[in-house]
Amino acid sequence: MTFEKELSALINKHGLERPSDTPDYILANYLQECLACFNEAMINRESWYGRRTTKPLDQQDDER
Repeated sequence: MTFEKELSALINKHGLERPSDTPDYILANYLQECLACFNEAMINRESWYGRRTTKPLDQQDDER
């Protein structure tokens, strides 16, 4: 199961979609995209400061 599907199930389990009347899978996708944007912002910040950055987890090679 993907992170987004697990997040969707968790949102549904706790009824967090009810206040906005938005399907849980849409909220899960939104939150995943927010996290991706946040990660990109942190990489850009580190680059601006001239600090070494690492690739986001979803772009790293599987070294197992």
